[in-house]
Amino acid sequence: MARGEHHRIHAQDRVQRNRLRIAQEAARLMSEHGIRDFHHAKLKAAERLGIFDTQALPRNNEIEEALREHQRIFQAHSQPQLLQKRREAAAEAMRFLGDYEPRLVGAVLDGTADSHSAVCLHVFSDDPETVILHLREHGVPVETQTRRLRISRDEQAEYPVLLFAADELPFDLTVLPVNSLRQPPLDRIDEKPMRRAPLATVEALIAEGADEDDFERKLAAALR
Repeated sequence: MARGEHHRIHAQDRVQRNRLRIAQEAARLMSEHGIRDFHHAKLKAAERLGIFDTQALPRNNEIEEALREHQRIFQAHSQPQLLQKRREAAAEAMRFLGDYEPRLVGAVLDGTADSHSAVCLHVFSDDPETVILHLREHGVPVETQTRRLRISRDEQAEYPVLLFAADELPFDLTVLPVNSLRQPPLDRIDEKPMRRAPLATVEALIAEGADEDDFERKLAAALR
């Protein structure tokens, strides 16, 4: 093998190793410190590791895969319980917000939610004030913000965000116009239309989680 080819292969291997190291450290930071932004997590991880080669920065989906692996190794017992609790809270909130066609999104849907994760919902109304009023009429104190989402590869839009807490869990509601039911914004991980789940899907996920918990309890009892 020519010397130049050997150096090229060695450099590629080093980049791949560094991508994995950064992805794993970013996953640790997200899990242990509650960082939710993939870009921020990867930059902070690269800085901590002293890796400044931009080619070594992993893609968001690589970090998500590393996060799932981190949770399997270090949070095998606690994370599923935290996830189940948040899915149950999401279902309750979705029933309460039924007039606004709620959809579950984010970490609680995709299964990576932990103790730092808010229950994130999309609700739909051409008048966001009606959603705010609905919450306040039921005694829910609401903090309002805005969020910029990508609705296509070349276009972004800003939407109201309603933040509140219920049963000691944080909730994050993005209020989208009704026509956005047909066209989800793009996911920050893979830039594809964001995954969203209606109440029936969330209830099915809860049932699956309950079945898994019951199986684990029976297995633990049998092994005593």
